[in-house]
Amino acid sequence: MAGRRQFGEVILSVENIGLSFGAVQALSGVSLEVRKGQIFSIIGPNGAGKTSLLNCINGVYHPQQGQISFKGQMRARMEPHQAAAQGIARTFQNVALFRGMSTLDNIMTGRNLKMRRGFLWKALWWGPAEREELAHRAQVERVIDFLEIEAIRKTPVGRLPYGLQKRVELGRALAAEPEMLLLDEPMAGMNLEEKQDMCRFILDVNDEFGTTICLIEHDMGVVMDLSDHVVVLDYGRKIADGPPEQVRRDPRVIDAYLGAAH
Repeated sequence: MAGRRQFGEVILSVENIGLSFGAVQALSGVSLEVRKGQIFSIIGPNGAGKTSLLNCINGVYHPQQGQISFKGQMRARMEPHQAAAQGIARTFQNVALFRGMSTLDNIMTGRNLKMRRGFLWKALWWGPAEREELAHRAQVERVIDFLEIEAIRKTPVGRLPYGLQKRVELGRALAAEPEMLLLDEPMAGMNLEEKQDMCRFILDVNDEFGTTICLIEHDMGVVMDLSDHVVVLDYGRKIADGPPEQVRRDPRVIDAYLGAAH
């Protein structure tokens, strides 16, 4: 995909961030830029610092050095709910859903930050509160249609197979109408058919909604097919940064994945 698409201005800038947990250095001097409309992949061996980097971007972790800016705004100490309010949505390595709730209700939770009526209005479910909830439900139904999960809209997610649970989690993130979507191993544990479906939805989200996507993925075939730009981490440091074809040929990347002997 690299070289065939045009992108907007830099939407996310990470400058020289460092993160440590006691004596363990999770990230060291990592910098990158993500442009509006890109599908941006972060790859590297296990323990390279990929999830820690995403956690810094959406405020779960606070780096001890460096700075992060989103949409031109420098962030000092961002909390996850503030990142969500600014337009950053997130999925996780392990499915994080309300297992006893239906698909519809799980995806509705993605609309929470956009709801304006207070608890009393919601409890009464009358007038403005009723109209607001119906409008949000209509948006959620559009997400359900988009992800082709109409048949499971009323099914408790705990009864769903793993691949569909991951799709519901994607739906919850999309319900927030994010400008940037952070996907942490969205295809982990999936079979080939489920991976193909998820790849299609990621491309469609990027194409139809214009959503900038930053993802972590271990399947190199998926990364090379999806990505416009790739950053490679190893032991918390950036070792490569560029278009997929360039990164794939980088000797440092080959060594990190296969070992110098190969």
